Amino acid sequence: MAKKLIGIDLGGTTVKFGILSLDGQVQEKWAIETNILEDGKHIVPDIVASLKHRLELYGLTKDDFVGIGMGSPGAVDRDKKTVTGAFNLNWAHTEEVGSVIEEELGIPFAIDNDANVAALGERWVGAGANNPDVVFVTLGTGVGGGVIADGNLIHGVAGAGGEIGHINVEPENGFACTCGNEGCLETVASATGVVRVARHLAEAYEGTSSIKLAIDNGEAVTSKDIFEAAASGDKFADSVVEKVAFYLGLATANISNILNPDSVVIGGGVSAAGEFLRSRIEKHFVKYAFPQVRNSTKIKIAELGNDAGIIGAASLASQFVD
Repeated sequence: MAKKLIGIDLGGTTVKFGILSLDGQVQEKWAIETNILEDGKHIVPDIVASLKHRLELYGLTKDDFVGIGMGSPGAVDRDKKTVTGAFNLNWAHTEEVGSVIEEELGIPFAIDNDANVAALGERWVGAGANNPDVVFVTLGTGVGGGVIADGNLIHGVAGAGGEIGHINVEPENGFACTCGNEGCLETVASATGVVRVARHLAEAYEGTSSIKLAIDNGEAVTSKDIFEAAASGDKFADSVVEKVAFYLGLATANISNILNPDSVVIGGGVSAAGEFLRSRIEKHFVKYAFPQVRNSTKIKIAELGNDAGIIGAASLASQFVD
């Protein structure tokens, strides 16, 4: 029987699992809730228990697998297979992850940062089309990313390579970022960033707009509301999308001027706006990109959705193929 891979996508609310073929096809997938109580001490035992249960259910043993790969938030030590400072998991200290899972299941284990892992997934069987040079930008609660250059994930000396959310796009009067700097891409292009831009622009906007009205009335507005209103002709919402697309176009052009990837793939929740957002980003990208880069690097929308994490994690495990 052909050997398989296991991919695990560890998140603050759910842990997603997948059993995949060696060419990245998902054969089985399931999820469990992430129990972050008591400093997250249940997370790793829960993962082990779920894997053991599923392997038994499917009649599989450790010999059926090449390896297990996992994507995790926080600072990941790939050699020690530990995670430090994953605050949304209540892991303030260093957690032993790989050693426990390897000991309990007897299957080789590899781990990397969750944004890097999603980048690997999109690069392998998603929009990246297995090209060796792909940049992935994920627009969610924050802005994350991963850089794959010449087939290698770029980690940097402190593991902070590919922190695309912290490219500065507004050096003079930028919004404060959780990282301590001001004007980071994350402050204007994450789901909350889009709303922040809308609130800022609403102050000076004179015309009529359902989004401006909602903001002025103190109602909750989401990035999805803003994109939907823009698509249906709300001029104020449209100006917000245009501003966000400008920031993303500027940032993706800057990355591409350094790396000249085959493609910059945009994923995450905000990317659900699809072509409406992609074409806007591309317009600004073209303006700021170096001529050869402009003509060779493509702006694409991610294709794998929620499966990017488990697929990318499984690709980490493919390093154990003989």
